[in-house]
Amino acid sequence: MADPKVLTDRRSVSRQQLVVIGLCLLMNMLDGMDVLVISYAAPVLANQWGIAPEALGVVFSAALFGMSAGALFLSPVADRIGRRRMILLCIVIMTVGILLTAMSQTIWQLGVLRFLSGLGIGGMLASTATLAAEYAPERRKNFFISIAMSGYPIGATLFGVVAAHVIPAWGWRALFVVAGLTSLVTFPLVYAYMTESMDWLMKKQPEGALQKLNAILRKMQLPEIDTLPEPGAEARRNPLKALFEDGRSPLTVQLWVAFFLTFATLYFLTAWIPNLASAMGLSMDLAIYAGTVFNLGAAIGIWLQGFLSLYIGLKRAIIVFLLATAVLMGAFGFLETGPVILTSLGLIGFGMQGGFIGMYAVAAQVYPTEIRNTGVGGAIGAGRTGAIVSPVLAGVLVGMGLTPAENFIAFGVPLLIVCVLIWKLRSRAI
Repeated sequence: MADPKVLTDRRSVSRQQLVVIGLCLLMNMLDGMDVLVISYAAPVLANQWGIAPEALGVVFSAALFGMSAGALFLSPVADRIGRRRMILLCIVIMTVGILLTAMSQTIWQLGVLRFLSGLGIGGMLASTATLAAEYAPERRKNFFISIAMSGYPIGATLFGVVAAHVIPAWGWRALFVVAGLTSLVTFPLVYAYMTESMDWLMKKQPEGALQKLNAILRKMQLPEIDTLPEPGAEARRNPLKALFEDGRSPLTVQLWVAFFLTFATLYFLTAWIPNLASAMGLSMDLAIYAGTVFNLGAAIGIWLQGFLSLYIGLKRAIIVFLLATAVLMGAFGFLETGPVILTSLGLIGFGMQGGFIGMYAVAAQVYPTEIRNTGVGGAIGAGRTGAIVSPVLAGVLVGMGLTPAENFIAFGVPLLIVCVLIWKLRSRAI
C-alpha cells in the first residue's frame, strides 16, 4: 500500500494543501483579532464604565487564562475527534464569546466572556499549527507552518485599522459585533473546504476513515488506497500521559520551559512597549505607533524565518532570530532619537516573532501524529502561563524604579536561555 504522505512529499504542492494551509492562516488571523479586540476597545470602555486599571487587568488576564486552559485541556480532544472538528468547535466558541461580549453590562460578564473566547483561541492555535504541519510537504514543512502561524500578527494589525474606524463612529460594542460576525462567516468556509488530516485518519482510524481519506486523495488527484494500516500502540494511549512516556519527558519539559520563557518576553513587549517607549521620550502618538511597528516587523520576521529554516535548519533559524533579539533588547536603552527607537522596535518584533513562531513548528514536529495536538497544546498552555506572569512582573519592576533599558535587559535574558534549550533538544524531526 502506497503511503499518501510519501506520495504528497514527492510531488509539487497541490491546491488542496494550499487551501488547508490558507484556511489555517485565516483562522490565526481570527485569533489575532480576537485577542486584541478588547485592547482596542479598552480605553473607551474604561472611560464609559469608569473601570479602574486593576479591574481592566482582570479582564485581560481572564482571556489569557482561557487561552491557557484551551491549549491544555481543549487541544488534546483534537487527537480524539480530529483537527477539523476541533477548529469548527473553536470557531463556534470564539463567535459566541465575542458576540455576547457586545451585550455585556458588568465587568464580571466581560471577564467570563473573555475567558470563553480564550478557550476557543487556545484550542485553535494548537489545531491550526498541527494541521498545517500534517498537510505541508516534508521538505517545506517549517516554511508552511510559519506561513499559517503568521496570521496572528497580521490579523491583529489589520483589525487595529478596523477598530480605528468603527469605535469613533459606532462605539466599542459595534467593534465586538464586527469581530463576531467576521468569525461567524468563516464557519461555512472551513466546513466546506477544510479537509481532515490524512495522517490522523490513517493512524487514529475513526469510523469511515478509509472513505474520508480516499475522498481527500481524489481531491489531490492521488491514487486511492484499499485498506488502512494496522493502528499502532500509540493510537490507544492517553495522549497527555504519552507526552512523558518513551523517553519524551526531557523533550517535553525543555519545550514547555522554552515556551514559558518565550511567551513571557513576547507578552512583556506587547503589553509594555507603548509605556516604555513613552518613558524614553517618544510623543504619545509615536508611542502608540510603536506597537504597530512591532507587529509589522513581526509579520515579516515570521515569513523570513520560515524561508531561512529551509536552508539552515529550524533550530539554527530560531536561535539566530532569538539571539539577535536579545542583543537588540540589551542595546535598546542606549537609543535616543524617535526614528531609531521605532526602527529598533520593528527589528525586535521581527526577531522575536520570527523565533517564537519557529517554536510552534518545533512542537508540531517532535511528537507523533496520535499525540501531536496534545503536544502542541501542552507547550502553548505552558507558554501562556509565562504570558500571564510577565506583564505583572514587568509592572513590579517598573514600580521598583527599573528604567526601560533595565527592563529590556531583564526580559532579554530569558531568550538566551531559550536558545540553549532549543539547541539541546534531541529530535531527528528538527
